[in-house]
Amino acid sequence: MALIKSISGIRGTIGGKPGDALTPIDIVKFSSAFGTWLKRKNPDNVRIIIGRDARLSGEMVSKIVAATLQSIGFEVIDLDLSTTPTVEIAVVQEQAAGGIILTASHNPIQWNALKLLNEAGEFISNTDGAEVLALAEAEDFDFVEVRKLGSYVRNDTYLQKHIALILALPLVDTKAIEARNFKLVVDAVNSTGGLAIPMLLEALGVKPANITLLHCEPTGHFAHNPEPLPENLLDIIREMERGDFDLGIVTDPDVDRLAFICEDGSPFGEEYTLVAVADYVLKHKKGNSVSNLSSTGALRDITQKAGGQYFASAVGEVNVVEMMKAHQAVIGGEGNGGVIYPDLHHGRDALVGIALFLSHLAKFGKSASVLRRTYPNYHISKNKIELTPEINVDNVLEQIKKKYSRNPINDIDGVKIEFDKEWVHLRKSNTEPIIRIYSESETATTADHLAKKIIADIKELIAH
Repeated sequence: MALIKSISGIRGTIGGKPGDALTPIDIVKFSSAFGTWLKRKNPDNVRIIIGRDARLSGEMVSKIVAATLQSIGFEVIDLDLSTTPTVEIAVVQEQAAGGIILTASHNPIQWNALKLLNEAGEFISNTDGAEVLALAEAEDFDFVEVRKLGSYVRNDTYLQKHIALILALPLVDTKAIEARNFKLVVDAVNSTGGLAIPMLLEALGVKPANITLLHCEPTGHFAHNPEPLPENLLDIIREMERGDFDLGIVTDPDVDRLAFICEDGSPFGEEYTLVAVADYVLKHKKGNSVSNLSSTGALRDITQKAGGQYFASAVGEVNVVEMMKAHQAVIGGEGNGGVIYPDLHHGRDALVGIALFLSHLAKFGKSASVLRRTYPNYHISKNKIELTPEINVDNVLEQIKKKYSRNPINDIDGVKIEFDKEWVHLRKSNTEPIIRIYSESETATTADHLAKKIIADIKELIAH
């Protein structure tokens, strides 16, 4: 059992004791804190958006959140089964005070979370998150009397509205997509991508008969580990190898991460989702790009080749967005398959990522595997070390900095150490009790070796 309170929300496993897991009491406490914070910030706006992925606990959590927000006086607009980017868009479209997305993203079935959005439909800042946490800790809530209780309404139109906004983007070329007559396979891990992606593909001009659906029933019974990594995608890889398909499309449960499988069954690489989309955008619109410190250097390479500047932020969507705004980036995101296209909104969005990628692939005129080979070929090794309560992570990272003090080091988020064309990035996860160790090199073997060396260093420090 686990309950992780962070500046962006609250995440935990379902079942257990209050304070140790995401129980109804914790859900009420945190929803009350966020609702109170929103009303104090803007007393005149009492509209709020909620939506959820399809995980098993979603309906239960949603009912508790909605009722709690009504008790604070909010007009709750519930998108019900939706996607994270759709909720973000709805906040702006409805001119709401904020929003709550009920999803634990790539975490397994027993997890759920409350992700918090401001009036811009973006994740709240570090400062704002700290204020919400303080209200929750102090239980400093403002509930309304009975005649001022808020309202509740369902709105199931926003997936269509989201798709309409995507189709209106100049770089989304439905004619080119329709002309390519793509044959596609979709794996939505039995969550809400199973609703949204087929709807999007048909709107883009893909024939329904050309769309093969795997795990697209939004039952919440995840058919595999929901993180869209190659080792979790064996079903769609086998389907691609067996059939005559152009591309496989994979999303996580809340549809803000995106991965592709090439026509031969080889993973395009989630790191290269953003690289390919950025390549397409930068070919048509000169500008800068942003990704986080744990993302591939290939984005830097293609951005500089296109005449733009690349900037690296701390890990976390809110940090990427902040840097994108500061440097007027035309494309950005994270190496976990998160595409942020500011012409639509400042949020990771697999749906707009699919539309831009298919436009790119259609105009490219060759296969996905050939497109992949046009990009710098870096390999990232993604590893983690489970944490126990007695481990002082800050001390461990400080010791690693001292050990590698002769190398270039970036410590804005954990510790990133540069080794010529290679790097390793260590940081404590905001969402799980682990240290993440990402390393990159021009070969997979070297990247793995570099990660193993750092992991051995960490274990030695922990042992002492």
